[in-house]
Amino acid sequence: MRSYSNFQRKSAFVSTPIFYVNAGPHIGHLYSAAMADAVARYNKMLGLETFLSTGTDEHGNKVRSAAGLNNLSPENYCDEISTLFRGMCDDFDIDYSKFIRTTDKKHQQGVYKFWASLQNSGHLYLGKYSGWYCVSDEAFVLPSDLEDLKKPDGSTIKISSASGNPVEWMEEENYKFRLSSFQDDLRHWLKDEKCVQPLKYHKLLSNWVEEGSCLEDLSVSRPAARAPWAIPVPNDHSHTVYVWLDALINYLTVLGYPDDDYKKFWPPKIQVIGKDILKFHGVYWPAFLIAAGMEPPRTILCHSHWTVNDEKMSKSKGNVVAPSKAAEMFTPDGLRYFLLREAVPHSDANYNEEKIRKILNAELADTLGNLFSRCMGRAVNPRGATPEASIIHKDILGTEEAKNLVESLHRLPGTAQSAYQDFNFHQVVDAVMNSLRCANKMIEHHKPWALVKLNDEKSMTQLEAVLALGLESVRVSALILLPIVPRLAHNLLSHLDIPMDSRQWINTEFSRTGRATEGIQEERLNNLILFKRIK
Repeated sequence: MRSYSNFQRKSAFVSTPIFYVNAGPHIGHLYSAAMADAVARYNKMLGLETFLSTGTDEHGNKVRSAAGLNNLSPENYCDEISTLFRGMCDDFDIDYSKFIRTTDKKHQQGVYKFWASLQNSGHLYLGKYSGWYCVSDEAFVLPSDLEDLKKPDGSTIKISSASGNPVEWMEEENYKFRLSSFQDDLRHWLKDEKCVQPLKYHKLLSNWVEEGSCLEDLSVSRPAARAPWAIPVPNDHSHTVYVWLDALINYLTVLGYPDDDYKKFWPPKIQVIGKDILKFHGVYWPAFLIAAGMEPPRTILCHSHWTVNDEKMSKSKGNVVAPSKAAEMFTPDGLRYFLLREAVPHSDANYNEEKIRKILNAELADTLGNLFSRCMGRAVNPRGATPEASIIHKDILGTEEAKNLVESLHRLPGTAQSAYQDFNFHQVVDAVMNSLRCANKMIEHHKPWALVKLNDEKSMTQLEAVLALGLESVRVSALILLPIVPRLAHNLLSHLDIPMDSRQWINTEFSRTGRATEGIQEERLNNLILFKRIK
């Protein structure tokens, strides 16, 4: 039985799933990428050296078919679609350390090395496979995972219960991996409930492993004649490497494997995946790694899917939402905020344009944006200055509204940190919005627009305290939201003249000694709209 290190690294490797290029990006892909990016940015704010990987999965018959339908060679088709995914990541501030493609030569070298390590340790053998194969999913399907579907003409076909796609009977010679030997190792890995989150998916995976139905020896190659667009098996080019083994190895090759560079960040701290690929990442992937003498991931973060107006997203329904199109309506900041704010990992989330509009206008434009403009507007703060934070603690305001806000800001970093550590981004936003609503109530009670007109010493001191407390609320909130909406948060912090080295998690603490600023540039004073209302 293998044991795994509890050593706490000062580095963090976070990954998205690599995206299959049989079609362009949709909001589910963006959600995976944004979730992984938020996790990576949070770890970076904690002071960890962070590596975020993403990329595209480019082999398999589905890709070859899609290329043919577009009258392109597989190579040119992959170039085209991979560029779309890279563009999505760039447009939505996915701060990846490396974007990998499984057609990269360096990746293929890693696949050869990994295959050799499995073969040399006796975990691969050549055997006959007969069973059900799903062409759409490019996966073999167990009899227990099949359903009968009655067609309109009265005939019955078998489909995968997981995807709903049809399967066909197949008999062929494959290289097989001795997955059946790893039940005890997988049980041992699964003893730590944090290795798969949320708990719902840990329980599901544990049940699969206990039942053993998913642990039959696994085909890891296809005959080259049937699957030509793939990496050839080393020393046997009559076979090609099964697309899912090839794809999983990206998490090693993106770090530099087969060179030893990968060890700097191994094992992965967080691997973000969708629920449709849980078996591949929660059974096959750790088993492959253990067989190769490597440590499995610390945590697999599995999320649910997106529906559109309460219907499953599908090409046939014409309701697939492309991130680029949605961003034209809601902005990249707005769409990213909504996806992370609305979804919970353990159940499906719903994309609805009217709901998005209401949330963005109520929270980013009104609650956060209005507080910022109220404190920085020319009428009350003509130079856009930030008063010395220590004035907040002199009981100058002494009202229930000010007291409630100060208490809320003291609690906020701890509440948000717990939510981030549990990957509950919606709870992070809830906590921030609660504090910002307290801040707006404080502003409404003290009426800085009225204080500035009185122009006596007491009123000016109160005005300074109101602005200091309001802007401190903005600063703390922007820092906490930085992993979720980095562009908007950095823009806000730059308006407040917060230096880059003061944008770490330690800086989220409610400040007693925050430095005063003399004011901001005229150009910034003329551009205080943080987030324009969505019409």
